[in-house]
Amino acid sequence: MNRRDAIKATALVALATRVVAQDAPRAPGLTVRMAEPQNLESAFGDLNSVVTPNEQFFIRSHFAVPKVDPKSYRLMVEGAVENPLELTLADIQAMPSVTMPLTLECAGNGRVFLVPAARGLQWQFGAVGNAEWTGVPLAAILEKAKAKASAVEVILVGADKGMIAGDNPSPGPIAFDRSIAIAKAKKPEVILAYKQNGEALSASHGFPLRAVIGGWYGMASVKWLSRIIVTEKPYDGFWQTFDYATYERRDGGLASLVPITSMLPKAQIARPLIGEVVPAGKAYTVRGSAWAGETAVGKVEVSLDGGKIWIEAKLVGEAKPFCWQMWTFVWDVPNATGPAKLLCRCTDAAGKGQPEKRDPDRRTYAINHLVPVEVTIR
Repeated sequence: MNRRDAIKATALVALATRVVAQDAPRAPGLTVRMAEPQNLESAFGDLNSVVTPNEQFFIRSHFAVPKVDPKSYRLMVEGAVENPLELTLADIQAMPSVTMPLTLECAGNGRVFLVPAARGLQWQFGAVGNAEWTGVPLAAILEKAKAKASAVEVILVGADKGMIAGDNPSPGPIAFDRSIAIAKAKKPEVILAYKQNGEALSASHGFPLRAVIGGWYGMASVKWLSRIIVTEKPYDGFWQTFDYATYERRDGGLASLVPITSMLPKAQIARPLIGEVVPAGKAYTVRGSAWAGETAVGKVEVSLDGGKIWIEAKLVGEAKPFCWQMWTFVWDVPNATGPAKLLCRCTDAAGKGQPEKRDPDRRTYAINHLVPVEVTIR
């Protein structure tokens, strides 16, 4: 190898190293869906506990992680309030705290299963997780600020900013923000969290403070929370009109866009994995989890024949509000070898279940139609 070839080879190795480093997951078992901004999917097949460890919790970011100095951090509470606030992290942590398990699911979880293929991050099963969040109820902050009786919504604004290009570009650099109805904002399952599973939030999960909106899709749980704006009229921001909105049919079939809010009932199979080889003639424990947004899980059923016959699974552990529930089903695998198609479905306590087919009015969000897990018996 001459000197020019050696230099070229060294440069290629360095480039390859940078690419691998950029594309590599930041934690074992996480799958990169986008390197920058960081979007990592958890290994849902490794699910074995109600609580998802912090290092295994999926990461959804719209822009680069902002650098926030906890010493100079301030949370501004403004708008339709009688007592505007400027709170330090110490001020917030000095308030009475709560700790509760809450499940977060990305509104695009399962997008890879849409046919035809849809734009957006191609999440499989792992853009969902459950953690114990510690923080201050948003209701306590609103009470401290004395939100006016005329208040309609609360806008949560993150410190992360950027531009959105494409068919629906943003009006210049914008922050990630979402609004929630004042009635929801005052409920106990809506907290401003500074701890996840007993540890301070990591930068990727919203340090030093994030919202966690129990029962709603994850886009409402704004990270790196910097401002709370109480408004006297509905907010039509970018992230709930152009993005994170679905069509609603009303007025004789006319379709209008409405912001995504509560998670829909959904069950997922953790094991077996898609494409797994299952031993013939032996018992196999099918397992997974189910959740139902603001409603409790009523039951989970499993089908071993592609949806012809449904058998109720066993719910495992204590049912907790706004928290997923584990389930198991013992499958007596037949001796006959060949392909098998497994399905699961959740029905919530109000009797609402998962649809067999995808509703196109949901655009690329709120994906809870039945997805088969195809395996091979051998």
